[in-house]
This record gives sequence, C-alpha cells and structure tokens, in this order.
Amino acid sequence: MPGVYISYPFCAQKCTYCNFASGVFSRDLEHAYADALVREISEYQWEWQPETVYIGGGTPSQLEPAVLARICAAVPRLPWKEATLEAAPGTISAEKVAAWAEAGINRVSLGVQSFSSRELARTGRKHNAEVVARDIEILASVGITNISLDLIAGLPGQTVASWRESLDWIKRLNPPHVSVYMLEIDEDSRLGSEVLLNGKRYGAPEVPSDDAITEFYEIAVEELARMGVRRYEISNFARPGFESLHNLKYWRLSPYLGFGADAHSFNGEWRWQNVEGPDDYVSCIQGGRSPRCATTRANLLEEKFFVGLRLMEGIRPEPSEWSRFREPIQRLVAEGWLEQNGSLLRLTNRGVLISNEIFGEFLAA
Repeated sequence: MPGVYISYPFCAQKCTYCNFASGVFSRDLEHAYADALVREISEYQWEWQPETVYIGGGTPSQLEPAVLARICAAVPRLPWKEATLEAAPGTISAEKVAAWAEAGINRVSLGVQSFSSRELARTGRKHNAEVVARDIEILASVGITNISLDLIAGLPGQTVASWRESLDWIKRLNPPHVSVYMLEIDEDSRLGSEVLLNGKRYGAPEVPSDDAITEFYEIAVEELARMGVRRYEISNFARPGFESLHNLKYWRLSPYLGFGADAHSFNGEWRWQNVEGPDDYVSCIQGGRSPRCATTRANLLEEKFFVGLRLMEGIRPEPSEWSRFREPIQRLVAEGWLEQNGSLLRLTNRGVLISNEIFGEFLAA
C-alpha cells in the first residue's frame, strides 16, 4: 500500500552541512504553513488508506503537539504500520513524546550526526552525547523503541578515533536502526560551498579526504554488523524487522504521496513535486491553487536499476532488462562490482563504494 511523506522545512538553525530545502523562517510563516499543510492533506481525494507516514524536514519535532495532532488527524488512519517523525536531539520531552504517540507516531529518527562534541560544535548542532542518551530514555518510557540514529561520515575534523567514539556510543545506546551518510559536497550547503571555493569557514579545510570518508564508512559497516545492525541499503542499517518500511517504498518503486513544500510524489507511472519554498507553498494553498510545479513520466526501466540496486537484497531484472543492459552487467560482474546469482543482481561490497558510477552505467546504456 502507498505511503505518505509530509514536509516540515522549519529549523531553529541551519546546520553547515545541510543541503535540504529547509531553514529558519518567521513564526508567522510557520503557523500559516501548518494551516496550509492541513488544508492540502484534508482536501486530497483519498482513494486508498496509507500504510506508512513519514514526517521529515527540517525539524518537525519542534512542532507544537496540538499542531502535529492536527496534521496527523488529516491523514486517513489504519492505524498506520509505521509513522516516523524526524527529531533533533534536545527537542524532546516526555509530554511531547506522549502527544506524538497519541497522534499515531510509533517511530522516531534522531538526527545525531556525531557524538563528538568538537564535531557537533563545528556544524552548528546544539546537543551532546548525553542529550541523545536522555532523549532515547524518554522515548522508551512512552513506548517508542523503534528509533533510528543518523551519523555523517566526513564532518570537519573527523578522525578514525572520533568516528569510533561515535560508533561506541551507538553500541552503548543499542538502537535498532542506524543511518550512515557520507558528507555531500555541493553548492546547496554552506560547508559544501566553502569547500568548493577553497574557503576557510565552517571548518572547510578540515573536511576529510574521500579516501578517509570511505574508510569511516567501511569501519561503520564492520562495527554495526558486529552489533547485529546489518546494512540493508547503502546508507541504512537495521536489526531484522526494523528496516524503514516507508523508505523501502522509495527503493522498491512503490507509490507514495508527498504533502508540503518541495514534497515529491510517485504513483507508479508519474512523478511530481510541490514548489520548493514554504512561502510559495503557502501562497498556492491560500490562493486555492495546486502547489504542484513539475510532473514527469517515470523511466521505470532505468529507475529499477539505479534505485533498486541501492538495496543489498538486489533486484530481479526481467528478460528484456537483462537483454537491454547485457553489456554493462557483464562488464561490471567481471570487474567485481556486481554479482549475479541466477535471476538476482546486486552490488558487491566493493561495488557499494562506487555505487554512483555503477548507477550511471544504466542511465547511459
């Protein structure tokens, strides 16, 4: 069954590494945005009951509980198999979490990024390791134990020692799900722009090399596996049964519907997205206009390879797909980047490390 993504792009501060369509906006816009969001969801002509809900941002954990309840109440209930709320460490209280659970939230994704106080300070994060531990205790006290923690490999000043410090905290806190993202360098973040300009701000000169970031990632794969938290997607690791049901929809090309600024949707044939800015989004909804700004037909043949191969379970191409991509498949298997087992095709451990290059082979084939 389809899933629902709800975008809440408001933050208390913009982290230096963040390249999402989120930021610090006025309280008036934030209130108007919540009203617009409820209106967009409520006016949708539902033909199905959503199985999963994911509220991301931004920092949706800063929502007033009553506002979050209004947003959740606008979405049809099953109850949902999985309803995830993204949260920033330090924005959690027992009262809030109780309200989240009452609204239907049963999974929380904490944007930890690092347990090193020095690394956190350089990126603008306000928490420390003890805050994360306390937040997890609060979540568990209300019955939310399906928790994911995010880490970023490649933060300024990060070393093997500090990376292992973060992994030691993961072992101590024992979450059932962990996401490990490699730092992205692009113009959409302040840190990325500074690196590209060879600047000095935000710790740009201390961003680890690509080889070092790869080493951090491989260390994480090894250490998390020892904890029983195994990689099921390039950046995502879970104990059995705790894989993100909502995110699996993206990688398996299942339908999902997005609400809010810059939210994307897919119905199995077409993809579309809403306007990016929260002010433009509010203007559309208040004016009775659709916030949709772009619609494209999905190229399911290519997407099956460059999205599906992100999963460690791999994909099962159709006979026509084996024929279409015979040359790159045979070459990549021979070079040890892909492995074939009957009708199954998947990345090797080596292939994961150059996955973007491999995916490009299927875009250009």
